[in-house]
Amino acid sequence: MSRFLIVLGVLLVVIGLLWPLVAKLGLGRLPGDIAIERDNFRLYVPITSAILVSVVLTIVLNLIFWFLNR
Repeated sequence: MSRFLIVLGVLLVVIGLLWPLVAKLGLGRLPGDIAIERDNFRLYVPITSAILVSVVLTIVLNLIFWFLNR
């Protein structure tokens, strides 16, 4: 459990450091993300961004756990 928490902490630090770069790449405004803006209402559903983040995190976490279990 301690290894998992350490890996999770390191991963959160890396994500925090890379966040400005990710924002510049346009994550969150990809084709397939739904944004509806009205006078007093704003709805944002980042479908494509969520799928992309899920795939990347799945690959990264599988690689990290593979290296830890070698």
